Amino acid sequence: MDLKLQGKHALITGASKGIGKAVAEALAAEGCNVALAARGEKSLEELAGVIREKWQVTATTHLVDLSKSSEQNRLVDECRDINILINNAGAIPAGELDEFEEEAWREAWDLKVFGYINLCRSFFREMKTIGDGVIINVIGTSGQRMNPMYIGGSVGNASLMALSRALGSRSTDFGIRVLAVNPGMTATDRARCMLQKWSEQKFGTPDRWEEFLVEMNLPFGRMGEPSEVADLVAFAASPRASYISGTVLTIDGGASDRNH
Repeated sequence: MDLKLQGKHALITGASKGIGKAVAEALAAEGCNVALAARGEKSLEELAGVIREKWQVTATTHLVDLSKSSEQNRLVDECRDINILINNAGAIPAGELDEFEEEAWREAWDLKVFGYINLCRSFFREMKTIGDGVIINVIGTSGQRMNPMYIGGSVGNASLMALSRALGSRSTDFGIRVLAVNPGMTATDRARCMLQKWSEQKFGTPDRWEEFLVEMNLPFGRMGEPSEVADLVAFAASPRASYISGTVLTIDGGASDRNH
């Protein structure tokens, strides 16, 4: 299926690895020019080089710390011509309420929660001037299936789901679509770090994290792959999904409806 993304211009945050990297590759494969934003300069440059060579599209790199308002504003200034924004940057640490201190909470939310909110606000303004655009927030299923061992993530993700639904119900008045994609447990470095934290909490060592995969009774007996999430994001960002806005698309293999 031609997703009709040829010549579009997308900004992907958190693009240096994991789901963000996979999304950048999926969009580039469809002929979309990409702006890659993250904090890891070497990995960004390597990805941009691969994309340019493999798919002959434009790939620019933007070294930014999106937990800082000044850096968010700079990224907006550098990428005003985009048609598609993929908010993906941010990792909220695992932990229960009484062990997740305020400093860590604020630091995590400055990047993911307020980072998403601020970029949505800025690019929504830009897109309104031309009456076109797509914003996709890659969030996570902990916002719909609350996890007390990941309370900062659950609460933050729930707020971003609400943002996506609220803004996406209004944005269509201006020709803009806003929606969210909620990946379940996906095979990334971030997921492994969270499982290691749970292992340390339960067993006193991070080395038994793989035992949680068995306990979680995952669909198909495995975690999702970043490329699977990326394919959904690419479709949702495309004109093929032109009547989808103000909703959350879940990709977790059906885990939301399983008994654990």
